[in-house]
Amino acid sequence: MRIPWTIFLIAWTALSAAPTGSRLKDLVSIEGVRDNQLVGYGLVVGLNGTGDKRQTVFSSQSLTNLLARMGVQVNPTAILVRNTAAVLVTATLPPFGQPGTRIDVSVAAIGDATNLQGGILILTPLKGADGQVYAASQGSVVTGGFVAGRGGNNQTVNHPTAGRVPSGAIIEKLAPSIAPSARIKLQLKEEDFTNAARISRAINEKFGTDGAAPAHADNPALVSVEVPAAYKTRSVEFLEELESLVIATDRPSRIVVNERTGTIVMGKDVRIAPVAILQGNLTVEIQTTLNTSQPQPLSNGQTTVTPQVNVAAKEEKARNVVLKQGASVEELVRALTAIGSTPRDVIAILQNLKAAGAIEADVEVI
Repeated sequence: MRIPWTIFLIAWTALSAAPTGSRLKDLVSIEGVRDNQLVGYGLVVGLNGTGDKRQTVFSSQSLTNLLARMGVQVNPTAILVRNTAAVLVTATLPPFGQPGTRIDVSVAAIGDATNLQGGILILTPLKGADGQVYAASQGSVVTGGFVAGRGGNNQTVNHPTAGRVPSGAIIEKLAPSIAPSARIKLQLKEEDFTNAARISRAINEKFGTDGAAPAHADNPALVSVEVPAAYKTRSVEFLEELESLVIATDRPSRIVVNERTGTIVMGKDVRIAPVAILQGNLTVEIQTTLNTSQPQPLSNGQTTVTPQVNVAAKEEKARNVVLKQGASVEELVRALTAIGSTPRDVIAILQNLKAAGAIEADVEVI
């Protein structure tokens, strides 16, 4: 069976029309300006009999503790409430999140609840890695799936045991972010010596005065920048001008192959040395047929089963491709398409080219 495949190429004409570089804000992040993960344990109530069962003891204990804080004393072993589900609540606290700002939260059942549809999350404190409470969440749970039908005749779509509460949490405490100071550190999202040096050079050309060099590349993943004297009290404006700088980035040659979908992505910088590719398919088919021999009626014979093995081999004629010096990705793709290569053929050819040292790129299979 032939598998449909797709090859996405970065066309030369599109590249010539595209910008010659990337914005600095797309290449780096500022040290200390980061998200923080929050987590909490809570209860979802109001379910239509799809909550936790008696086997999930912690949900009934949590409900008992909740009622006790409200002045209602209940024995956790004497109640059976199927409209309640124990859940874990997670959220992402943005940098410089101000108290009173709302953020989204995700809710996921941790017991044996079958559906959170229609439930309401009860007030749940959300803590950071340091154990402090940074937000409180509450609200109606919106699930991305549903369950229709009853008993064995039902249909489940997506995951009804997980959902979200849009704007369901209120930030109660400032995020632990580091405000920009006299020295700013830029963290490259992909470490690279060339890009770090180019970023430092571009900043020095823009803000360097009287021979001063405010930027210095500490390593391939970090660039330190001294805030110029003119921006000592205007660090935000300085960061705005930094982020708008256009850097001529250098990216490694890479070929990404997705074997499941047959997708191959290659950049224009991939070069192929002079090489000849010879491809042919060899198919070996082995079939075993069981022949049954029955004895005559009223005879003393026994039924016997005799296996019959058939072996067939089929080999196609070899197809060849010759690539000259400086062959590009486009020429390789056209050549492989011309000889009718399948996705697995292309993947094998690329890996063989890499092993032979004929292709100047990293082959990554995902």
